[in-house]
Amino acid sequence: DGRLTFFPGNQTVDLPSINFMKRHGTVFLNAYTNSPICCPSRAAMWSGLFTHLTESWNNFKGLDPDHVTWMDLMEKHGYRAQKFGKLDFTSGHHSVSNRVEAWTRDVNFLLRQEGRPMVKLTGLRKQFRVMEKDWQTTDKAVNWIKEEAVNFTQPFVLYLGLNLPHPYPSPYAGENFGASTFLTSPYWLEKVNYEAIKIPKWTSLSEMHPVDYYSSYTKNCTGEFTKEEVRNIRSFYYAMCAETDAMLGEIISALRDTGLLGKTVIIFTADHGELAMEHRQFYKMSMYEGSSHVPLLVMGPGVKEEQQIPNVVSLVDIYPTMLDIARIPVPQNLSGYSLIPLLHEKAESEASPRGLRPSWILSEFHGCNVNSSVYMLRTGKWKYIAYSDGSSVLPQLFDLTADPDELTNVAIKFPVTVNSLDKTLRSIINYPKVSSSVQEYNKQQFIRWKQSLGHNYSNVIANLRWHQDWLKDPKKYERAIDKWL
Repeated sequence: DGRLTFFPGNQTVDLPSINFMKRHGTVFLNAYTNSPICCPSRAAMWSGLFTHLTESWNNFKGLDPDHVTWMDLMEKHGYRAQKFGKLDFTSGHHSVSNRVEAWTRDVNFLLRQEGRPMVKLTGLRKQFRVMEKDWQTTDKAVNWIKEEAVNFTQPFVLYLGLNLPHPYPSPYAGENFGASTFLTSPYWLEKVNYEAIKIPKWTSLSEMHPVDYYSSYTKNCTGEFTKEEVRNIRSFYYAMCAETDAMLGEIISALRDTGLLGKTVIIFTADHGELAMEHRQFYKMSMYEGSSHVPLLVMGPGVKEEQQIPNVVSLVDIYPTMLDIARIPVPQNLSGYSLIPLLHEKAESEASPRGLRPSWILSEFHGCNVNSSVYMLRTGKWKYIAYSDGSSVLPQLFDLTADPDELTNVAIKFPVTVNSLDKTLRSIINYPKVSSSVQEYNKQQFIRWKQSLGHNYSNVIANLRWHQDWLKDPKKYERAIDKWL
């Protein structure tokens, strides 16, 4: 969650490496994902293109394997390039359950898809390495810096992708269930300031926006939660962020030890945030701040120290920024704009040849746990969220200055603002058309999957993540699917 990298969010947990980057570099206060789920977000980051242009609709439909990424171009221009860890920009490692859920989200039924969010304490008090796989990946990156990068005569680019602070799989719910366990050790939990943890306010289930209700239900969050449960989920999540921060620290130390720190640009960001029980939800797949607002910190040669940038930026800006750092000509067809003018405090007149950076960012979502395509425009104090074709589901409008927790939808109160923002949104993306393309894609994929089984698909679905609900009345749900098709 990007809000943890600046005040007041950073009061809740000790993040020394993030704080080091802030002291010696720049923090972006309003950085957003272009799609709040792993693959579509990473596809945008690696291609510099919005989701409707990559057509990365869900976690299995990412970039074409031969798509030219910014790293490919840097390598072509003489950089030594290395990638470690989670990439997920061509396609994710996700179950059939995830896939079927994404395709059938327009079906008129409601089925729980996630395990109920829970916490789990592991290890002894001093256990430092909880997410062992991420630590091993970090070790590889550290060794690469110390043993290889230090000897290069040409410049290098290193990418390190971590899983944390993503929740862990929940074994209690069966192998098809998602990741709903927030897991940490007492060592990391001690880094969390319990007094600073805010218990989010929830609107009643009956007053929720219909899409939010669907998300909350499919994420298994409509039941009762005690304040202690909510506080625990949030504190365990923050503890997982502290462990991630320590991995960032390892990279900074390796660069310092090899004398490379002063001549290396470091960028820290994420593919999405975590709601951690805000708006009666956990996970991502939402345009609310917890899910869509990401961290973005940059330090290195030429980057102003202790700078906070309020401009809205998004992950598509990474592609032109990387090329700018490497002094490689930036393609003109990108959705993003280089961050270098902002980082170097250049006048806007010195901006990219494509002209000034727009005053808005676009995020969109077409995957599971949400029963509609969602489009978010963030500009000034406003966040405008449109759904589907723009008329069958009511939009949302939040004034983030007056209402940072996004508890009051003021769309009805400000029709002129809604009209104007919707006009801007439609000038960027013909979103009713995109929504219907996604619906068509979902149907085709589902039909293909159903035909590939060669027997009653209902038996297969009954063993996926939503089996408990499906088995109560399979015929009813089969009819709903037939009607949809």
